[in-house]
Amino acid sequence: MAGKKRDAKKALPEFRNPQLADALQTQDMAALAFALRHGPTVVPLMRPGDRDDLRDVGEIWTYRDPGTGEVALLLFSDAAHKPEALPAHVALQSPAGLRAFLSAHESAITTVFFDIAGPHPMQAAPTDVIAALDA
Repeated sequence: MAGKKRDAKKALPEFRNPQLADALQTQDMAALAFALRHGPTVVPLMRPGDRDDLRDVGEIWTYRDPGTGEVALLLFSDAAHKPEALPAHVALQSPAGLRAFLSAHESAITTVFFDIAGPHPMQAAPTDVIAALDA
């Protein structure tokens, strides 16, 4: 019976997008756009989602530069690339969810960083990320 309980237990999601990691490694914008459209993106969370409500993914964390007030969205190809200084929780954001978040906050977000701490960081304007998601 113990084996049945393990089999019935839902596997935890893998907090990574290999296609996004490959696109960042090659610095290929077309591959980055494809990876964003076809896979989840790891986002840091201020507040984790409610486990009993699948619609609640939590509150996405953004960075506000204390000197300039500019806001950056940090996205990751793998939760392992998230710096320890960021909030501990992460979520997998779907392409549609990422598009909705960027649309809602496009006027506030000045830049989007991918894997900011490496190994292959990239930066894009929010409008470029939205265009990539819409392509």
